[in-house]
Amino acid sequence: MKLRDIKTELSGNAYPGRGILIGRSADGRYAVTAYFIMGRSENSRNRIFIEDGEGIRTQAFDPSKLTDPSLIIYAPVRVLESRTIVTNGDQTDTVYEGLQKGLTFEQSLKSRQFEPDAPNYTPRISGILHVENGSYDYALSILKSNDGDPDSCSRYTFCYENPAAGEGRFLHTYLQDGDPLPSFEGEPKRVALAGTIDELTDTLWTHLHADNKVSLFVRYIDIQTGAYETRIVNKNQALA
Repeated sequence: MKLRDIKTELSGNAYPGRGILIGRSADGRYAVTAYFIMGRSENSRNRIFIEDGEGIRTQAFDPSKLTDPSLIIYAPVRVLESRTIVTNGDQTDTVYEGLQKGLTFEQSLKSRQFEPDAPNYTPRISGILHVENGSYDYALSILKSNDGDPDSCSRYTFCYENPAAGEGRFLHTYLQDGDPLPSFEGEPKRVALAGTIDELTDTLWTHLHADNKVSLFVRYIDIQTGAYETRIVNKNQALA
């Protein structure tokens, strides 16, 4: 698969929706993950990321303007021991609870499907990073309707063992803007990763569509020690 430029992937798409990026830093030292949300409606744009323990959750920036919390208020990131879960919905909790019961990432998601937001039927995208004793692997999942058919759910899981330095995989909910919004197609995109956590954060935030971007989370996890650094950028707070 062609190694793509994340700048081009973002700047060339006004509305990829929500996106997960997972990979390994160019120096090989860090497991890297990022998650962003975008919005077209006032309700979707009225959000920020806040830290919640070792993870994060979404919160209404202006509670008085929150009209429907379903599908937009959730914990995108949770940590269970050596595993970091990143998703675009409340299936973060489903995976977390499944792992506690001894289920695998894929088994945990068997009880879920795409979001019930007709006519878009937004895919549920999920990722998990496993960093332990100097080893690192990750997986990504997408649950999507069969070309807009709400009676049929297609399930795809992609696993990456000992990921290469300087590479990541990028999965997002929508191919592009539209009405209805067309779901992502194919396997996660292979993209180049470079720079420090601050440099990657700046790259991602700068190249997301200025009007539609809402919030961004980036984390670098030291593969040897498990220690991590986190960056959060919220458009609403920057404008306040």
